[in-house]
Amino acid sequence: MKKIDFTLFFTVIILSLFGLFMIYNASSFIAFRDFSDKYHYVKDQLLWLILGFIGLVFFSLFDYKRLYYLFLPILICIFLLLISVFLPIIGVYVLGAHRWINFGFFVLQPSELVKLGLAICLSAWFSDNEKGRFGPACIIIIMIIILVMIEPDMGTAVVLLLESIVIYFLSGGSIFNLFMIIPLIFTAGYIAIKIAPYRAERLLEHMGVYYSIDKTSYHVKQILIALGSGGITGIGFGNSLQKYAYLPENTTDSIFAIIAEEYGLVGGGLLLSVYIFLIWRGIHIAKNTKDSFGKLLSAGIITFLGIQALINLGAQSALIPLTGIPLPFISYGGSATVVNLCSIGILLNISKKI
Repeated sequence: MKKIDFTLFFTVIILSLFGLFMIYNASSFIAFRDFSDKYHYVKDQLLWLILGFIGLVFFSLFDYKRLYYLFLPILICIFLLLISVFLPIIGVYVLGAHRWINFGFFVLQPSELVKLGLAICLSAWFSDNEKGRFGPACIIIIMIIILVMIEPDMGTAVVLLLESIVIYFLSGGSIFNLFMIIPLIFTAGYIAIKIAPYRAERLLEHMGVYYSIDKTSYHVKQILIALGSGGITGIGFGNSLQKYAYLPENTTDSIFAIIAEEYGLVGGGLLLSVYIFLIWRGIHIAKNTKDSFGKLLSAGIITFLGIQALINLGAQSALIPLTGIPLPFISYGGSATVVNLCSIGILLNISKKI
């Protein structure tokens, strides 16, 4: 077997360390204000990174082909976890959302696990005997997306949908079937807006960005202020004003705004180029993998990682409506960090076989 893809490995290390660095920089003020410990967030993130890299090493050594035979237990776990967020006692309800499960000693966000779990299940489903059974696969995907939507978490639902489409298309699926589901997607989007009108309001707010800053939300205003303050070269490391509790979610979804404020267009562009390189390495692995399960799995993994990065950067640049999608390997968060690093471990494992 060939060695693992070290360029991918070191790219992820660089992103993770830079993320840890920026989390400390962005969170020190609010961490001291809320916890009397300016290292609170960075200590949490460091622990999750350690766990994540342990998972990365494990999955880089664990033969990924064994995951093929685990797809049914994984699928059952996906449904159980997504349902568990709505259960009393263990389900956590915060800011109008059911997205977490409290196990006492840690809190889990199942939707992050679903991104990897769904990639494994669909890759197994479409790589062999079930390849032609598009209908049952659609039912499974729709049920999972509905459970995620009612949390509610539309951003993750979009990621799961795009991930599913990519895996099905690369498996040799019918183009006709893909065109058939387009009206269903638009219908589902319309229903989602009618059920929760705030989604339509968010879209209208986004459209208002291009006409008047007064027509957009406070959050987007602060993002635009950060981007404008950063200019071409940024205002310098540690000089961000938005990190002093002006910018909401400045350690999670909006950490890129802090990066752009301090490092400017140059720094933001460099970070974007790193993500493009990461996506390219994933595509390279998927393209050159011999077995169909490994090809689809690697494509599914790099799809959900790449889509998350592009959605986050697009939202933080006011190119698309604001969503709650974290920036992979950069944003603060336990479930996402561990799952993303484990996913890279699987990619590295697959890269040894090409």
